[in-house]
Amino acid sequence: MSRVGRNPIPVPSGVNISVDNGNTVTVKGPKGELSEQFNGDMDISQENGEVVVKRPTDSRDHRSQHGLTRALINNMVVGVTDGFSKRLEIHGVGYRAELKGKNLVLLVGYSHPVEIEPASKEMAFEVDRDGRGFTVSGIDKCEVGQTAAVIRKVRPPEPYKGKGIRYAGEYVRIKAGKTKA
Repeated sequence: MSRVGRNPIPVPSGVNISVDNGNTVTVKGPKGELSEQFNGDMDISQENGEVVVKRPTDSRDHRSQHGLTRALINNMVVGVTDGFSKRLEIHGVGYRAELKGKNLVLLVGYSHPVEIEPASKEMAFEVDRDGRGFTVSGIDKCEVGQTAAVIRKVRPPEPYKGKGIRYAGEYVRIKAGKTKA
């Protein structure tokens, strides 16, 4: 049995979970609402204030879907209660970020500013005072991670000076430059 899949998901107070016949799970909480369709073979049920995911057989496909389904539902519950966030940092002379309404504007060495819109109404950007660091936050873990990856791709850290946008705590190995022969 899957070690992840067999763990029940505790449902905190203030969170409503509904499962319909097509295995569409809707989670409503204080921060918003998330809904997702899951594999029809998985048995998703609520028991004693917990959500339990069971699989019909031990086939390879059902085993792989079991833990995935449980993890995704757990992420939905955590998202509507606490939310998720990714922190990014900007390194480089003259590089900075700023907010323009709800949009994030990046000034990272191009001839034009790069403007990034939030992927959904629940997503928000928060920029530090100095413009060197910012946070992407929202209720959907996948959406937050994807948006952070798209922002990092605007100017990924380069290996010679380390300039660019990187995740907080990310280590960039600096290469040696050219030497005089």
